[in-house]
Amino acid sequence: MKDTDQLTVAEVAKRSGFAASALRFYEREGLLTAHRTGGGQRRYERHVLRRLAFIRAARHVGLSLDEIRDALATLPESRTPTKADWARISRGWRSRLDAEIAALTTLRDGLESCIGCGCLSLQRCAISNPDDTAARFGSGALYLPQPLREDH
Repeated sequence: MKDTDQLTVAEVAKRSGFAASALRFYEREGLLTAHRTGGGQRRYERHVLRRLAFIRAARHVGLSLDEIRDALATLPESRTPTKADWARISRGWRSRLDAEIAALTTLRDGLESCIGCGCLSLQRCAISNPDDTAARFGSGALYLPQPLREDH
Protein backbone atom coordinates (compact mmCIF):
# COMPACT_ATOMS: atom_id res chain seq x y z
CA MET A 1 0.00 0.00 0.00
CA LYS A 2 1.33 3.44 -0.90
CA ASP A 3 1.15 6.39 1.51
CA THR A 4 -1.01 8.16 -1.09
CA ASP A 5 -3.60 5.41 -0.64
CA GLN A 6 -4.11 6.38 3.00
CA LEU A 7 -6.34 9.16 4.28
CA THR A 8 -6.19 11.06 7.55
CA VAL A 9 -9.16 11.33 9.90
CA ALA A 10 -9.73 14.89 8.68
CA GLU A 11 -9.69 13.81 5.03
CA VAL A 12 -12.11 10.95 5.64
CA ALA A 13 -14.40 13.21 7.67
CA LYS A 14 -14.42 15.83 4.92
CA ARG A 15 -14.95 13.31 2.11
CA SER A 16 -17.58 11.22 3.92
CA GLY A 17 -19.52 13.90 5.77
CA PHE A 18 -19.10 12.04 9.07
CA ALA A 19 -17.63 13.79 12.11
CA ALA A 20 -14.23 12.59 13.28
CA SER A 21 -15.89 11.38 16.48
CA ALA A 22 -18.22 9.18 14.40
CA LEU A 23 -15.21 7.66 12.62
CA ARG A 24 -13.62 6.81 15.96
CA PHE A 25 -16.94 5.40 17.19
CA TYR A 26 -17.35 3.19 14.11
CA GLU A 27 -13.77 2.03 14.51
CA ARG A 28 -14.42 1.07 18.17
CA GLU A 29 -17.57 -0.75 17.04
CA GLY A 30 -15.56 -2.78 14.53
CA LEU A 31 -17.18 -1.26 11.43
CA LEU A 32 -13.99 0.45 10.21
CA THR A 33 -10.31 -0.31 10.43
CA ALA A 34 -7.57 2.30 10.72
CA HIS A 35 -3.83 1.86 10.64
CA ARG A 36 -1.54 3.85 12.92
CA THR A 37 1.47 5.90 11.88
CA GLY A 38 4.68 5.82 13.92
CA GLY A 39 3.28 8.84 15.77
CA GLY A 40 0.00 7.05 16.55
CA GLN A 41 -2.18 8.96 14.06
CA ARG A 42 -5.00 7.12 12.34
CA ARG A 43 -4.78 6.42 8.62
CA TYR A 44 -7.60 4.91 6.60
CA GLU A 45 -7.46 3.10 3.29
CA ARG A 46 -9.53 4.77 0.57
CA HIS A 47 -12.08 1.95 0.45
CA VAL A 48 -13.29 3.12 3.89
CA LEU A 49 -15.24 5.84 2.04
CA ARG A 50 -17.45 3.18 0.45
CA ARG A 51 -17.93 1.47 3.79
CA LEU A 52 -18.99 4.80 5.29
CA ALA A 53 -21.42 5.45 2.44
CA PHE A 54 -22.85 2.00 3.10
CA ILE A 55 -23.14 2.75 6.84
CA ARG A 56 -24.93 6.02 6.13
CA ALA A 57 -27.40 4.36 3.75
CA ALA A 58 -27.99 1.47 6.14
CA ARG A 59 -28.65 3.84 9.06
CA HIS A 60 -31.10 5.83 6.92
CA VAL A 61 -33.17 2.73 6.24
CA GLY A 62 -33.23 1.85 9.93
CA LEU A 63 -30.67 -0.93 10.20
CA SER A 64 -29.07 -1.43 13.59
CA LEU A 65 -25.34 -1.30 14.21
CA ASP A 66 -25.39 -5.08 14.72
CA GLU A 67 -27.03 -5.61 11.32
CA ILE A 68 -24.53 -3.27 9.69
CA ARG A 69 -21.62 -4.99 11.45
CA ASP A 70 -22.86 -8.42 10.31
CA ALA A 71 -23.15 -7.23 6.72
CA LEU A 72 -19.75 -5.56 6.70
CA ALA A 73 -18.18 -8.69 8.18
CA THR A 74 -19.07 -10.52 4.96
CA LEU A 75 -17.13 -8.01 2.87
CA PRO A 76 -13.43 -8.29 2.12
CA GLU A 77 -11.16 -6.09 4.24
CA SER A 78 -8.42 -5.90 1.62
CA ARG A 79 -10.38 -4.60 -1.37
CA THR A 80 -13.20 -2.28 -2.25
CA PRO A 81 -16.49 -4.20 -2.29
CA THR A 82 -17.87 -4.91 -5.73
CA LYS A 83 -21.34 -4.34 -7.10
CA ALA A 84 -21.97 -8.07 -6.64
CA ASP A 85 -20.98 -7.80 -2.95
CA TRP A 86 -23.50 -5.00 -2.37
CA ALA A 87 -26.23 -6.80 -4.35
CA ARG A 88 -25.79 -9.94 -2.23
CA ILE A 89 -26.10 -7.95 1.00
CA SER A 90 -29.10 -5.93 -0.13
CA ARG A 91 -31.02 -9.07 -1.17
CA GLY A 92 -30.89 -10.20 2.44
CA TRP A 93 -32.58 -7.02 3.61
CA ARG A 94 -35.30 -6.80 0.99
CA SER A 95 -38.14 -8.46 2.93
CA ARG A 96 -37.27 -6.51 6.08
CA LEU A 97 -37.31 -3.22 4.16
CA ASP A 98 -40.55 -4.12 2.38
CA ALA A 99 -42.19 -4.72 5.78
CA GLU A 100 -40.87 -1.39 7.08
CA ILE A 101 -42.12 0.42 3.97
CA ALA A 102 -45.57 -1.09 4.43
CA ALA A 103 -45.56 -0.10 8.12
CA LEU A 104 -44.47 3.46 7.31
CA THR A 105 -47.18 3.71 4.67
CA THR A 106 -49.74 2.65 7.27
CA LEU A 107 -48.35 5.22 9.68
CA ARG A 108 -48.38 7.97 7.04
CA ASP A 109 -51.94 7.19 6.03
CA GLY A 110 -53.14 7.33 9.65
CA LEU A 111 -51.42 10.55 10.65
CA GLU A 112 -54.43 12.82 10.14
CA SER A 113 -56.16 11.16 13.09
CA CYS A 114 -53.04 11.07 15.25
CA ILE A 115 -52.20 13.68 17.87
CA GLY A 116 -48.57 12.67 17.99
CA CYS A 117 -48.41 10.10 20.77
CA GLY A 118 -48.04 7.15 18.44
CA CYS A 119 -51.38 5.44 19.00
CA LEU A 120 -52.82 6.74 15.71
CA SER A 121 -56.35 7.18 17.03
CA LEU A 122 -58.06 9.79 19.15
CA GLN A 123 -60.66 7.16 20.09
CA ARG A 124 -57.98 4.80 21.41
CA CYS A 125 -55.58 7.42 22.78
CA ALA A 126 -54.53 7.22 26.44
CA ILE A 127 -54.30 11.02 26.55
CA SER A 128 -57.84 11.72 25.35
CA ASN A 129 -59.25 8.52 26.84
CA PRO A 130 -58.97 8.79 30.65
CA ASP A 131 -59.93 5.15 31.11
CA ASP A 132 -56.93 4.09 29.00
CA THR A 133 -58.57 1.00 27.63
CA ALA A 134 -55.49 0.19 25.56
CA ALA A 135 -53.46 -0.39 28.75
CA ARG A 136 -54.89 -3.88 29.09
CA PHE A 137 -53.03 -4.82 25.88
CA GLY A 138 -49.59 -3.86 27.23
CA SER A 139 -47.24 -0.92 27.24
CA GLY A 140 -45.79 1.21 24.46
CA ALA A 141 -47.26 2.55 21.26
CA LEU A 142 -49.49 -0.47 20.71
CA TYR A 143 -51.29 0.91 17.70
CA LEU A 144 -48.15 1.53 15.67
CA PRO A 145 -47.56 -1.09 12.97
CA GLN A 146 -45.49 -3.96 14.44
CA PRO A 147 -42.30 -3.37 12.41
CA LEU A 148 -42.14 0.19 13.77
CA ARG A 149 -42.35 -1.02 17.38
CA GLU A 150 -39.41 -3.41 17.12
CA ASP A 151 -35.87 -2.53 18.07
CA HIS A 152 -33.46 -3.48 15.33
